[in-house]
Amino acid sequence: IKRGVDAARGDDTSTLKDLVATWVNETFHPSHLLNSGDKQMCGFAHDACGKLLCPAEWDWSQECVKAGIRNRTSDYIISENSWPLFVYENYSVNSRDLEQGLFRSKILVQAFKATFTSPSSAKEADDDGDGADILENNRCARRALNQVKVKMCIASIINMRKVTPCSIAYVICQVCFALSSVSSWCTVDGDFDYEAFCNNILDFFEDVPGPVV
Repeated sequence: IKRGVDAARGDDTSTLKDLVATWVNETFHPSHLLNSGDKQMCGFAHDACGKLLCPAEWDWSQECVKAGIRNRTSDYIISENSWPLFVYENYSVNSRDLEQGLFRSKILVQAFKATFTSPSSAKEADDDGDGADILENNRCARRALNQVKVKMCIASIINMRKVTPCSIAYVICQVCFALSSVSSWCTVDGDFDYEAFCNNILDFFEDVPGPVV
């Protein structure tokens, strides 16, 4: 079972590695295009990836922040205890309310669709980052094609009928890895612990700070 799980995760990692690079290039038009095959030039070494991975409470546009993160100074340690900017709607944050727009970014909707419905469906992601209708739209499309033999998507295979905290956490960790400079999957990347990060995401949904998730 573990071997099968690892293989499935590896397939998702491989698929998203290339797709995330494409989405970043299309969205940010960096002077140095992101190349998924050159992981050493991803992560904080790449300006667009650095912006997306930067903790939301810091301003990546400030040179002191970039230098501090890249040099791993004590004031700019990247850990699992901050939300990276890529999880926010429109990749911007309200410094007075760090929950506004959280987990509603376009890249997360794209990655979710690519993982659980199909890579081609990721092209249809809305700019507002609202992923609430992802699975329902997929079911409607499949009903329209019920006379045609098509390959079942992961969401259908596992009978996923709603976006769950676990599926959100899984996709966020996959995107985080795709943006990073790490070449192979690992639980801990420097001071960043993926397992703890995943648990922080799950805790957010279980211990809702406001009236509505």
